[in-house]
Amino acid sequence: MSFTKLDYCQYLLSSQVNYTLTHLAEHLQSFSHDTINRYLSGQQWPPRLLWESVQDKVQLTPQGYLLFDDTVLDKRCGPRIELTRRQYSGNTHSVIRGIGLVSCVYLNAATEAFWVIDYRIFAPERDGKTKLDHVQDMLAAVQRRGLPFGTVLMDSWYAAQEIMQAIDVLGKIYYCPLKSNRLVNSSGQPGANQPVDQLAWSEAEAATGKLVHLKGFAKDKLVRLFRIPVSTHRTDWIVTNDLAQDSAQVTQEVSALRWKIEQFHREVKQLTGIEHCQCRKGRIQRNHIACALLVWTRLKHLAYQSGQTVYQLKRGLLSDYLIQQLNNPSLRMAFA
Repeated sequence: MSFTKLDYCQYLLSSQVNYTLTHLAEHLQSFSHDTINRYLSGQQWPPRLLWESVQDKVQLTPQGYLLFDDTVLDKRCGPRIELTRRQYSGNTHSVIRGIGLVSCVYLNAATEAFWVIDYRIFAPERDGKTKLDHVQDMLAAVQRRGLPFGTVLMDSWYAAQEIMQAIDVLGKIYYCPLKSNRLVNSSGQPGANQPVDQLAWSEAEAATGKLVHLKGFAKDKLVRLFRIPVSTHRTDWIVTNDLAQDSAQVTQEVSALRWKIEQFHREVKQLTGIEHCQCRKGRIQRNHIACALLVWTRLKHLAYQSGQTVYQLKRGLLSDYLIQQLNNPSLRMAFA
């Protein structure tokens, strides 16, 4: 009998706190730490395996949404781990050492169900690719696989000309926020660019948006810009290539769907141990991430089937343990 990918995924699915190979070897008993380490070092599990695992579970629809975003897997306690680099983390609101993960999530808005269907590791020192390159690669993969979708939602980091143009070429719609200093031209006069947060808005434009030209885009390329007040201290600037869209309220509702990918990032970090592999080898880190995503996919599938949340399913293992210990405790309480 040999150690398998299923064994490792079962460990990530079952363990609650500790996700190290040492902890696994101590509890599996039939395989040593070195055996598991050698196995994970010798395997190559590419992102394609994730799609193969999830493709029969995704509820496809022509009105589907593709969500793109990235997150940082915190490795501040492992500076010698390969693939790590200093990068900005939205969780800590600071630059930390970690592994960048760029994700693609498919959302069926009618059922509110979503699945991660692709991902890339951000390691420009090794493959020379930017995050924008990874998004374009995943967008191309969606096309090759023939997945129906109508709209792409993404963060302001990906509101780049090449990404928007690629979506235009596909004949799809996009909604994405702009940074407050992004230069646009709303007057149509040459050279009249100004930051979006300095634009003047009439009452009608506040409700229906305004057509603008983004600096660097083709002269005849216009997008519709919406000003979305979020709070007294924050305003979002949302652009879409859907020029027929004339409702700030609908735009806000559509843009809010993007937070499903934030939910995915939170769940995969809290429930699969994706950040907690301490091995230094980059290959093991890649394989660990691949397995963690497979585990999240399994949890999500079970959650949809049972009507429970992924948290209820995972924490339910502790509930079963508590019931067992209350009925037949391994450590019995006693009073002197």
